[in-house]
Amino acid sequence: MRGIWTALRWQSFPRRRVSTHSATMTRTYENAITALNSLQTNYAIVEALKKSTSQQELNERSIPETVEWLRRIGYKPSDIDRLNPVHVAGTKGKGSTSAFISTILSQYKKPQPDQSTPRLHKVGLYTSPHLRFARERIKIDNAPLSEEQFARYFFEVWDRLEESARLAGEDPTAPGTKPQYFRYLTLMAFHTYLSEGVDAALIECGIGGQYDCTNVIEHPTATVITSLGIDHTAMLGTTIDKIAWHKGGIIKAGVRCFSAPQAPSAVEVLEQRAADKGSQLDIVSEHPDLRAGTGQVKLGLAGDFQYTNASVAVAAAAEFLRKTGVANISEHVMSESLPVEFKTGLEETRLGGRCETRYEKNVSWYIDGGHTLESIRLAGQWFASRIQADSSSSDLATKKTRVLIFNQQTRNSTALALALYETLAEALGSTTPFTHALFCTNITYKQAGFRPDLVSMNTNADDLELLRVQKSLASAWKEIDPSAHTQVFGTIEEAVDFARDVAEQERKVLQKDETPVMTFVTGSLHLVGGFLDVIETKPYTETA
Repeated sequence: MRGIWTALRWQSFPRRRVSTHSATMTRTYENAITALNSLQTNYAIVEALKKSTSQQELNERSIPETVEWLRRIGYKPSDIDRLNPVHVAGTKGKGSTSAFISTILSQYKKPQPDQSTPRLHKVGLYTSPHLRFARERIKIDNAPLSEEQFARYFFEVWDRLEESARLAGEDPTAPGTKPQYFRYLTLMAFHTYLSEGVDAALIECGIGGQYDCTNVIEHPTATVITSLGIDHTAMLGTTIDKIAWHKGGIIKAGVRCFSAPQAPSAVEVLEQRAADKGSQLDIVSEHPDLRAGTGQVKLGLAGDFQYTNASVAVAAAAEFLRKTGVANISEHVMSESLPVEFKTGLEETRLGGRCETRYEKNVSWYIDGGHTLESIRLAGQWFASRIQADSSSSDLATKKTRVLIFNQQTRNSTALALALYETLAEALGSTTPFTHALFCTNITYKQAGFRPDLVSMNTNADDLELLRVQKSLASAWKEIDPSAHTQVFGTIEEAVDFARDVAEQERKVLQKDETPVMTFVTGSLHLVGGFLDVIETKPYTETA
């Protein structure tokens, strides 16, 4: 089970001052995060794995290894059936669609006049990545686990793994006796939900589907495939049909799969995958109540593209309620007026960092973690719509001070930045969509470094220290827009401080309260998470 992974971790994993042996750790949230971070794959290991092990070999080992990890903590894949899971894969909109479904189902926890008890007990929502706190990944009834809950269930899994290693004659503290970061959290989510009596669980894939560790789910209530695009090409392939094959791996025999509209080649692959599994594939059309701008429901998540996610969520939620017998939902729900519970759920859905707006005295922050070419274009279109809506004339829409804060450390950052520029330039009819373009790393604070929950070890340390990605981005932006003021920063905190200073200076020069400067934060959910931590931990204070 360990093989090359164990050898590489012994050679490459950085030393830590805090022991992660369970006997030496008090059961606090802080210590749980320290231990969790010790399971991250660092950059050296990632590079070594690329050179020494084929991706296909790693893929094919994923599910058997996850089944073994489950066994070590006392479960079988069939135990997950008790959660009535809805399994969600896709490139864009996984988190949003999962949140919509979760909030719809949560409406069915409420007792009806003719019932004395709720129809559902608890609704789980497992998503990634987190924004500020690791405990955000494992939610119950749309609330993150408390620090106490997270620490309790984290160490229960940790202790079971160490005891299993001891019984097998292994050193429980040795590398390889615990899974990697995402797989550990997946085990922990299953354990938490089974322990808490969750009877509806939205489980979002990490990467892909076929070989994703969440695909130990054997009998989901429904499966969902959101919009597909090109991402994680080293693992999933460089064409949409190859990516569709991987995502379609979550389709299970006898279980309906609901997909967002896809490119024809992707639909063809998904249809074949469904036929091979004996499953029904439904390509979900827009619900008449969910038409952007004209529908009967105002979604809790901003962005016109969310109406596609919401329609898929409606179809999947209806299937769950029918299949579990929780509610009698019509088979024609996609063409009829939505039940009130569905409307309420869609309107009450919240998900941070997705087309989110925050306000300060001098700055309006527009926040979206667009991390693929398709999602960065959608994010740009949303920001352009906000510029146009918040400006009194087309002249203001093109000439006001606007600031960009951008980073993407692990993907093709320059291509994403150029796609953002092209989208905004076209939408605004301006070759200068931003007066200031700021490029920073995902490191949170200048003095403290990463917030513990946001530590990232799978990037090149030299790239971070030398700001290689950020300098390359600034150079590329300067080429396409020489008039923009470009700046490079080592931390998110410094970029935020600079944007606040720009806004404050503009207000002082104008000598009156103007509309706050619009600042767009995008490119990476890791950037967005760190940004939210900065503005909440270090709120704006006006200088004299």
